[in-house]
Amino acid sequence: MLRRTGVLVLTATLVAAGGAAAAQAQSSQTSGRNKAIAKPMVASRGWGETQFSCLVKLWHRESGWNHRAGNGSGAYGIPQALPGHKMAASGRDWRTNPRTQIKWGLGYIKGRYGSPCRAWAHFQSHGWY
Repeated sequence: MLRRTGVLVLTATLVAAGGAAAAQAQSSQTSGRNKAIAKPMVASRGWGETQFSCLVKLWHRESGWNHRAGNGSGAYGIPQALPGHKMAASGRDWRTNPRTQIKWGLGYIKGRYGSPCRAWAHFQSHGWY
């Protein structure tokens, strides 16, 4: 009986590890898709590769580029808008559409910091933006 329990524990561990790997792969695909959406949107604002690089770092720290990311304080989405429903100003689909969230987030960054690199610098010194 003890040996059988050990096998079940080992099997459960392997299944959980496989599930975690699959979740990580899906998260990576989502992150890549969302960055691909953002890149031309950043360029259309006249921001170059350096600004995009700062945005990648900033939103990686905030949400991992996950458009369904949330936290206990009510922040939501790729830019971690607080409260999340502020993004409704950019579209009714703000909960599920990464393009809507990115549009809102880029507007927020432009209005508050002027550029993604300034927002990233603020994040690095304060731990939030």
